[in-house]
Amino acid sequence: MESDMNGLSKKMQPVYFVAAVSVIVFSAVGIAALTGHLPGATSSPAVSAPASPSGAPAPAASARRSAAQPNVVAGRCGECGVIEEIRAVQVSGEASGLGAAAGGITGAIVGSQFGRGDGRTIATIAGAAGGAYTGNTIEKNMNKRVVHRITLRMDDGTRRVLTQSAAPAYAVGERVRVQDRRIVERV
Repeated sequence: MESDMNGLSKKMQPVYFVAAVSVIVFSAVGIAALTGHLPGATSSPAVSAPASPSGAPAPAASARRSAAQPNVVAGRCGECGVIEEIRAVQVSGEASGLGAAAGGITGAIVGSQFGRGDGRTIATIAGAAGGAYTGNTIEKNMNKRVVHRITLRMDDGTRRVLTQSAAPAYAVGERVRVQDRRIVERV
């Protein structure tokens, strides 16, 4: 009886070692991401730039100006418009597969600790699948980034939404020119 227990514990030593190493690595990556030491993971808070009441009179002034000279502006600039809204939006990052692999290994190790025979096999597979999904989701959340969506009302009456990663140097109500899906200058 005692020899069976010693044999079982010797078989389990590599499993415990792999589980301990994967937990340590997973924790180290999580801490590095939260403290901003991983590339692409930032610790800065999201910035929201809603339309402010102080910017509200600017579109009216811009509308009066365009009403006074509708043909001249439209003839000169087919790609011009007024900024209606600037919003900071968080988008999910991309997963490299590292989170899914680490989660799958950890889930399989934890799942293998339950049941006997076919039940253990099913628990191992379910643990690996659940761990891979969870690891992938955690990695995507760690790689979130903030983009700025700028809504423009163009001179021809259409609306365009531009997305850029850097905070815009323009404000709501400003008249701008668009070229290649980017704001290039004030008009």
